[in-house]
Amino acid sequence: MAEMNRCYLGDCRDVTRGLIAASVRVQCIVTSPPYFGLRDYGVEGQLGMEAAPEEYVAAMVDVFRDARSLLADDGTLWLNIGDSYANDGKWGGSSSGKHVKALHGNTGVGRGKVKTGLKPKDLIGIPWMLAFALRADGWYLRQEIIWHKPNPMPESVQDRCTKAHEHLFLLTKSERYHFDASAISEEAAGDLPGNRRPIKGAEQDPEKHRTRAGLHDYAERQRSRRYSFARATKDTAAEHGQSAQHRPDRDDIDYAGRRNKRSVWTVATKPYSGAHFAVMPETLVEPCILAGSRPGDIVFDPFMGSGTVASVAQRLGRNWLGAELNPAYLDLQAERTRQPGLQLESAA
Repeated sequence: MAEMNRCYLGDCRDVTRGLIAASVRVQCIVTSPPYFGLRDYGVEGQLGMEAAPEEYVAAMVDVFRDARSLLADDGTLWLNIGDSYANDGKWGGSSSGKHVKALHGNTGVGRGKVKTGLKPKDLIGIPWMLAFALRADGWYLRQEIIWHKPNPMPESVQDRCTKAHEHLFLLTKSERYHFDASAISEEAAGDLPGNRRPIKGAEQDPEKHRTRAGLHDYAERQRSRRYSFARATKDTAAEHGQSAQHRPDRDDIDYAGRRNKRSVWTVATKPYSGAHFAVMPETLVEPCILAGSRPGDIVFDPFMGSGTVASVAQRLGRNWLGAELNPAYLDLQAERTRQPGLQLESAA
């Protein structure tokens, strides 16, 4: 059995296969791979420097095919990916995420002309190319989440809007999977006394009202035992032609003033104090781990970079594992996840 809370230095595919061979299974994968054509890290075997978008997507499908074998049957993959533009046969990115000012590399990377059918200035559409390819490879494509950035990286372009979002895809290995919606529920914006109205047909209890936000957002309700994802019993699930739940029964939850988390997440980018570049925000990673895992579960990041996923997992009481090809990141990872016994080792 592999030791927990460790980042292995090496190609993520080799690391993943090694963990599988060691009989490791992870509950949740949260990651942000190198974006296509955006940065040359100067490391042999790096991903993102393929000659064409299709080659990049194929390489990523290979990475996540191995990752799917490492994932528990009821596990989830949370994949953050940015887009790139075509420019006279060269590739360049405008994503203001963690790789715009990443560690030790050349930005604005270009390459010789490649016949791909793209015109200069075309948006390539990498996120959806990859999402559809992963779906075709066997993943369940469950949701597109928009990461809205209130403080996007400035752009000098004058013929389009400044890009202020990226994609975060939720993918799963199975039709039924662990997803703790209550762990990431948010305050119901309309749940104020002046915005409530009685529920038709309900008992005349002045404390039980529904907000204008809609039926699914009214205050003080119980989790539905009939149509909830977490079925109360196998018999109930069978009545609706559905398989039994993966996770155990859960108690009713008081939803007073809460609602299901929406699919647009507003998260500001900010640099880590120990680095001179933007890193994946912890507030973007936190709901992924909370919804996708339980305390004590294993969270995996095949592109660990600065160690954001490890740092958040550790803070939330999860175990973590990671892979990283660039040794320049290891000191920063150790700083962010400092704890007794932390080890960062080569996968060799």
